[in-house]
Amino acid sequence: MTFGARLHHAMTTRGRLCVGIDPHSSLLREWGLDDSVAGLERFARTAVEAIAPEVSVIKPQSAFFERFGSRGVAVLERVIADARAAGALVLLDVKRGDIGSTSQAYADAYLDPSSPLASDAITASPYLGFASLDPMIDTARRHDAGVFVLALTSNPEGPEVQHARGQDLTVAGTVLAHLADRNADATPLGDFGAVVGATIGATDERLDFNGPILAPGYGAQGGTTADLRRIFGAAARNVLPSSSRAVLSAGPETRALRDAARRANDAVAALGEA
Repeated sequence: MTFGARLHHAMTTRGRLCVGIDPHSSLLREWGLDDSVAGLERFARTAVEAIAPEVSVIKPQSAFFERFGSRGVAVLERVIADARAAGALVLLDVKRGDIGSTSQAYADAYLDPSSPLASDAITASPYLGFASLDPMIDTARRHDAGVFVLALTSNPEGPEVQHARGQDLTVAGTVLAHLADRNADATPLGDFGAVVGATIGATDERLDFNGPILAPGYGAQGGTTADLRRIFGAAARNVLPSSSRAVLSAGPETRALRDAARRANDAVAALGEA
């Protein structure tokens, strides 16, 4: 199955929620853990054990593992394997963007099944030009994986780039148009998605591009189900709301984490009816 087909099936059968595994030092302390490799492993693997069987997508933030060097990356490898074994798709949040052979090397690291970091999909940055992502997109096609491209992010610095206008489209609009082209004729859902923040307020951009939309900022960062309906309209059926702290703060008890994930998943279920 293509990534888009797998994701569509997962959202239909497991719910629409994506849970970010973001081992902030502050969250480790909240759980009574040291900010160390041992604390990282206890946190991340407990979260995955509790949450991955309940939701469609787990999204580890690579940076919070990389900060511990090779030992942290080894934990990330185990987290990816454990989450996939539990039936969740893994969207690795790496936001890579480069050109040529370097872009290909990133693609091989994260999307080739022979890699210990192989995931179902990754996040990517298009700001060296959308075609700079072609090695990642081509590799994703070859291995039935996905790529989520930054389009309209919630950070306050984003609009100076994303809202800049060319002759016909904004930069964000250009990214979305490229995604629509890459997803043309895909059923039931394209493999190539956009990252659009759940707290952007409003947009006139075309968000119904036949691909999935990762919407970070849902939950603790202020995004609500009403915001998702208002921002995405008819495209809400393709939205994957992403929450991290709102779920992870329920830990460290496994049952509390599981219950928090279930509640959040139930809250966004109606988006599939849009």
